[in-house]
Amino acid sequence: MIRNRGTKIVFLLFFMITSVFAADAELDIIKKSGSLPKIVVSVAPDAMQSSLTSKVANMIEKDLKVSGHFDVLKSQQVINYNSSPDMLALSNKGIDLFVNVSSTVSSFGGYSVMIKMYDINAKNMVLNKSFSTSKEDRYPFVAHRAAISINKYLNAPPIDWMDKFVIFSQYKSAKKADIIIADYTLTFQKSIIRGGLNIFPKWANEKQDSFYYTTYDKGIPTLIKTNIYTRQREVLMTSEGMLVASDISKDGNKILVTAAPNNQPDIYLFDTKTKTKTRLTTYNGIDVGAHFIENEKRIVFVSDRLNYPNIFAKKIGGRGVERLVYHGNNNSSATSYKDYIVYTSRDRNSEFGSFIFNLYLMSTKSDFLKRLTSTGSNQFPKFSKDGESIIFLKTVNNRSSIGIIRLNYSKSFTFPLKNGKIQSIDW
Repeated sequence: MIRNRGTKIVFLLFFMITSVFAADAELDIIKKSGSLPKIVVSVAPDAMQSSLTSKVANMIEKDLKVSGHFDVLKSQQVINYNSSPDMLALSNKGIDLFVNVSSTVSSFGGYSVMIKMYDINAKNMVLNKSFSTSKEDRYPFVAHRAAISINKYLNAPPIDWMDKFVIFSQYKSAKKADIIIADYTLTFQKSIIRGGLNIFPKWANEKQDSFYYTTYDKGIPTLIKTNIYTRQREVLMTSEGMLVASDISKDGNKILVTAAPNNQPDIYLFDTKTKTKTRLTTYNGIDVGAHFIENEKRIVFVSDRLNYPNIFAKKIGGRGVERLVYHGNNNSSATSYKDYIVYTSRDRNSEFGSFIFNLYLMSTKSDFLKRLTSTGSNQFPKFSKDGESIIFLKTVNNRSSIGIIRLNYSKSFTFPLKNGKIQSIDW
């Protein structure tokens, strides 16, 4: 989940966070505190789209904060794009990096953002790049790519996930939910499936060109695969009761599916090439929400085998079932990365005496356990592809937000949905 990475010393020795798997597989998070590089993001006054460029600059600042690799400061220094900043004044304020942002608009409506970054200590420009989009409403992704480039220059741990789509189901009204793609801050949003009840979207591959989702076709849950660019639509299977694609194998050829063909939810392994399914659980109760663990040799899933939802694991093709969580009495969802699991647990809020749902991080190879949240209702966690971040659905005062947890940095961020409620989410 969290790997040792060499970090290049560019401007000063800034902090590194290194996490390793110990020999006994226990997760250690080792924090070496130092000083983060202080960075300023400014908008050039000669930018063609100054208001939009200001939004881009603000988004770059937000991305750099979320990365955990920078100390983002404000500065009053504003300069034209082709001018150099006052290095001495910035140095006297302790600033290490100065980023100047400008923009141009093409005759066909395209929008380009340019950035120049200056190393104040070395007193020279170290980065000069441009980023374009054909549609102005996609400016958040332009900003994300700029932040990724700044981060890469320092050879800091990658934040490439910022340039990926988030996909979620948004309730509109009773029995109506749309599928939305967005950037991780929810600033950009686009509906790609409308009409009817469409829930539980799940990306089909890392390219994010296709996804699975469940729709109710004439009242029967139906699992659909759709390409977001060609809109090609394929029906994979139907099932009475419920039908959810919960995890995809690395090669994209296997899907873990919760289905209830006989009104009893069980876990199935669906082969996308042969279009066949294999039943993995046979408990006379509820087994749902499976995810692959341990090189896809086992699965982790939610079951009511204890008369309440809890987290269990079993070997694919095996008979035995292992209880994984001995904490709480309502653990209703889980996600996995290699040998690590983040699960939802219903806890008592000691301050108010009410109950809330928190997220916990655990290892399948040791007794490591860490609580990740403390307020609100936190559900449907999903690991990022590199295992270093968690996205989840956070509800506070009946309002939906996307939450991001940066595991290596013990930092979390929330991005509220302006309208409606999020049903489920993936990235």
